[in-house]
Amino acid sequence: MNIKEIIEKRQSNREYKPDTVEKEKIMQCIEAAHLAPSACNAQAWKFVVVDEPALIKKMAEAANSMGMNKFVAQAPVIIAVVLESANVASAIGSRIKRKDYTQIDLGIAVENICLQATDLGLGSCIVGWFNEREIRKILQIPSVKRVPLLVTLGYTENEQRVKSRKKIESIYSFNKY
Repeated sequence: MNIKEIIEKRQSNREYKPDTVEKEKIMQCIEAAHLAPSACNAQAWKFVVVDEPALIKKMAEAANSMGMNKFVAQAPVIIAVVLESANVASAIGSRIKRKDYTQIDLGIAVENICLQATDLGLGSCIVGWFNEREIRKILQIPSVKRVPLLVTLGYTENEQRVKSRKKIESIYSFNKY
């Protein structure tokens, strides 16, 4: 697939087959995140890849609240995205500009994971609603670290959905607002 086809095909998948995801494919997704750009090359991230069923079950329980995210239990792989400390230049820039560059950088890295997964025939879903404290406890992540996102990965039978988007004319302009 070319990049446009990958972008068009990428979608949030909430149904997974129980099939094991090959370590090579998981590592290709991690390598795609590794190549993501970041402010001042801070690379303020760590990815905890979980493929042990017992841990996935516990993580799914931490993600299932108010009836949301029940599908997480089906995923054969969950990647916990850990926010690490930024380097000095990025941290100073974030303070001066009042922009948390690390959050922006994490979004870029996570999308790289999802696009690579799509190219490899895997489904993915970015999850932001979960009990972060419980995820840290399950994965033995230090309490001072933040876990802003989880990413589920696996094989899926989901059909390609028609994407509902705003009219393109409403999301851009040239030379002025």
